[in-house]
Parts: sequence; structure tokens; C-alpha cells
Amino acid sequence: MRDPVVDAASEVIGGPRGRYASPPRQSWVTVAAVLSALAALPAAFGILLRVPCLRTGFVGDGQFWNACYSDLPNTYRDSPVKDGLAAFLQGGPEAATTGQPPLTGLALTAVASLVPHDGANGISSQAAWFFALWAAVSTVLLLAIVWFVASTSRMPFSAAHVAVAPVVALVAFVSADLLGVALATAGMWAWGRRRPALAGILLGLAVSARSYPVLIIVAIGLLALRAGRLRDFGRLAVRALATFGVVLVGLWVLNPDAALSAYQGWAESGAGYGSPWLLPQLAGHPLPNGAITAIAALGWVLALVAGAVLALSSRRRPTLAEVSLVMVAIVLVTGKSFTVQSSLWLVPLVAWCAVQWRDHLVWASAEAVNFVAVWLSIAGNTTPDRGLPAPWYAALSMLRVVAVLWLAVAVWLRARDRAALPAPAETTEAAVDAEAHDGAAPRHSHDGTAEADDLAGPLTGARDRVLVRFS
Repeated sequence: MRDPVVDAASEVIGGPRGRYASPPRQSWVTVAAVLSALAALPAAFGILLRVPCLRTGFVGDGQFWNACYSDLPNTYRDSPVKDGLAAFLQGGPEAATTGQPPLTGLALTAVASLVPHDGANGISSQAAWFFALWAAVSTVLLLAIVWFVASTSRMPFSAAHVAVAPVVALVAFVSADLLGVALATAGMWAWGRRRPALAGILLGLAVSARSYPVLIIVAIGLLALRAGRLRDFGRLAVRALATFGVVLVGLWVLNPDAALSAYQGWAESGAGYGSPWLLPQLAGHPLPNGAITAIAALGWVLALVAGAVLALSSRRRPTLAEVSLVMVAIVLVTGKSFTVQSSLWLVPLVAWCAVQWRDHLVWASAEAVNFVAVWLSIAGNTTPDRGLPAPWYAALSMLRVVAVLWLAVAVWLRARDRAALPAPAETTEAAVDAEAHDGAAPRHSHDGTAEADDLAGPLTGARDRVLVRFS
């Protein structure tokens, strides 16, 4: 499918491919290497954006006026993370908690253990060191995501949606979310390579780092149900549950507060920035925390229902990335908060869905506007005459919600409109198995239809049955 934005951009290097030109045959390794080099651009922008905060040690209102705020140095400064991994695992009366899911908390404190603590380094300098170390880790995670996407896509350049994503440039270094995103991406990659056991372990680790990969597991289950391949899904689900249990219980034995703090904090919190449920609070009529919790839980239910409808009623089996993106988008826009960094969850899914760059850029523009608006709104709490008025912030944050829903609708419509395509006459079961053995994502099913999903994995070749019909 041609992308008008890509065709226009290609004019710089010779114009779009001609009608009679042979399709290029490019190794995904070459493409991934090129995109890895390009990924340096958003990473460098993310660092340069935070230079003003690095100069001031990430303190004061300047980090909001300059839009260089990051949770990472503030987490280091304001929590026992700075005491290192040993204190985190020992617990005690003043348990070292981070407010993060178990694996993310472990990773944060492990990196904090590498921060130099000589006499010349004050707490601000140590926080800057922590940010720098985690920025290096995040860059490696970003490159890993690029390689995972490029290696499983029939159009490896789709990974450009990750490598040069404007969202990555803005928020990759705001928090530790890239750890969960990278693990979730690795789990989807393993499933696409027909390794359900490994996929289960990786997705279990992803859930222990961020909660949203639960939706990816559900998406795999729905597609496996449609394909009649529940045994493979069972192997994945059991290992994912066991892996998450090992991480959670293992940390709970050592430090119960740290293991559960993220989930307890979510249950007790109210509406946060980016959430539609913050609007009544901005208008002076805040919703009770219990009501917001119920609404957020219903958002998860709505996401599961939408995912089931898309997966089970489409004329042709949708892709794993499509079902996952729709569910993740619904959870984001109905959640208690919609932080700027949580948009990273969508980036690999956008790439695997091969979303048109027009839709990607519309979404990214709304993200950029919201990124500036949220910091000006927070800064306005101390300097109201300079900050962004509440009505303006409400409008701009809802623009972002609409953009995310636009992205989900575009993916939904494409999945619903996809018709079965005839496979080439020479495609046989042996050819499909040989292609999978070579490490590429199989392109054709055994039943004579072209496989639409780069991540079909164990579902490749399964019967494609519509299980739910709406007349």
C-alpha cells in the first residue's frame, strides 16, 4: 500500500518507485542498521531538550517552563532509590519503594547503584548522573525495539515509525516506560517467530514492568481462539503468569511494600494529567476517587470487548498489532491518568500496523502540543499569570485523546475492510514451513489465503473462522 507522505519525502532522493520497477529486495538487517543510525536523531533531540534541566540539576520551576522535566532524576532525589539495590531488596521499617511496578523498580534501583557517590557529588549531581545512565539504557532499549520490529515485518522500513518517531524524541527520557515497551515488543517478536514459551516469559516480564502488556496477551488469546490454536496460547499464558508470579512474589518476600506500591498507588489515586476525568476537577467539581477507579476499570472492560469484537467478527483475521493497538488506545484514553510518556506504548504497535505516516504525524502533532501544554499548566500552579489557563489545557489535552482515538479508528477500519487474498499457486505447506525455518515471518497460510499478520507465528496456516457475526 502506497503512503503519500513517504512518496512526497522520497522526492529528495530520487522520487517514488516507477510503475515498472522491480520491488527492492532488502535484507532486514541492512534496514535495521540504517534505522538504528537514524534513531540517534530523536535520542539526541531528547537529550538536548533536557540540557537546561541538566544545568540546574532538575530542580525548580524552570524544568516546566523549559519543557525539560523528567521523572527519572526526581525519582532518584525524592525516593530511597538512591540507596541502591541492596536497600531496595532488604526492605525494612522505611522500605525502599519507587511507586513503580516490581521489575521497573528493580531496574531503577539497579541503575542507581551505579551512580558515583564521592564527596564532590551532591544530590543534584547524582540525580544528573542517574538521568544520564538511564538515558543510555533507554537508548539501547530503543534500538532493540527497532530491530525487533524490522526483523519481523515484511516491510522492514515500517520500523521507521519507531526509529524516527516524534513521540520518542519528546518522551523517551521522561520515565522508565521504555523497559516495559521493549519487553512487550520482544514478547510479540518471540510469538511471531513461533516461540510461544519464550513469548510467555518475555510478556510476563513485560507485565511486571508495565501493566498494559496484559492486553497483548489477551489479544493473542482472542486470535488463537479464532484460529483454533488455543494450545499454543496456553503455553504462552501459563509461562507469562508464572513469570509475573515469580517476579512479584520474589520481591514481595523481600520487600512487600515495594512489590505492591504501584498497584496500591493506582487504586488510591485520583484523576491525573491527560485523563478526561480531570476535566471536572479543572472546572471545580472533582470526581470522587472511587468513581474514577470504577470508570478506569470499565475502560479495561470496554477495551477487552472492543478487542473481542475486532478479533472474532472481522471478515479476515486481524493482525496481533491491530487488536493490541485498539485495546491499548482505549485503556489509555479512559485511564485515571494519561501521562505524556505512556504514549510510548503505542509506538511499536503503530509500526507493526504500518499506519500511514499521515495518521502517525497527526497523532504526533497532538502529542507535541499536549507535551508543551502539560508543563505550562503545571508551572502555572505557582505563576498563574504566566501559565496555561485551565480551559486551554483541557482543550489541548482532549485534542490528544481525539488523536489517539483517530489512530485506533484508522487501524480498526483497515482491519475490518481487509478481504482474503489468494495465495500464489506455488505456495504449499512445505513452503510455509521452510520460510518459517529460515527465520522470516511466514507469508502464506495453509488454507490458501495470504497471511496478513507479520506476527501470526503459531497461528500461520490455521483456519480463519468468523466466530461472531453481526447482521
